[in-house]
Amino acid sequence: MREALFSILNEYVAGAAVLDLFSGTGALGLEALSRGAAHAVFVDRSPRSLELIRMNLQLCFEQPPATIMRLDLNKNSAFQALGNKFSAHHPFDLIFLDPPYEKKLAEKTLLMVEKTGLAAPDGRIIAEERWTEELPEAVGRLRLWKKRRYGETGIRIYRLAT
Repeated sequence: MREALFSILNEYVAGAAVLDLFSGTGALGLEALSRGAAHAVFVDRSPRSLELIRMNLQLCFEQPPATIMRLDLNKNSAFQALGNKFSAHHPFDLIFLDPPYEKKLAEKTLLMVEKTGLAAPDGRIIAEERWTEELPEAVGRLRLWKKRRYGETGIRIYRLAT
């Protein structure tokens, strides 16, 4: 699935600013960095996940071009903190969100990403959720650009309406 996703995103990765929300192991952000992204911000609430990301970054990069943040993305205040820190001067070209399945967090997260201005004008927001979970065609100014199914997993890619 990751290979197929990055084939779709190929032209948007080099030099990109990446935000990996609910990052878990950091696999998507790490993959983007390995393909030439300029910088990645990894966000998760689990100290264990963040330590794993830190170790993986050190294994893969001499000077990791990354920021690691512990935030609970179930809280709107976390998105405000992200928006305050990054949206004005450094919006993200690629935003990955892989919340726990079936908790209705994907749509909420998409809305918060849109509201806080985290996405660059030509950015792509990639939401992973169980395929059977419906996600809307539009969330605020975000519009569904592509969607793909990989077994039970659904990938939806959004971008800002122009």
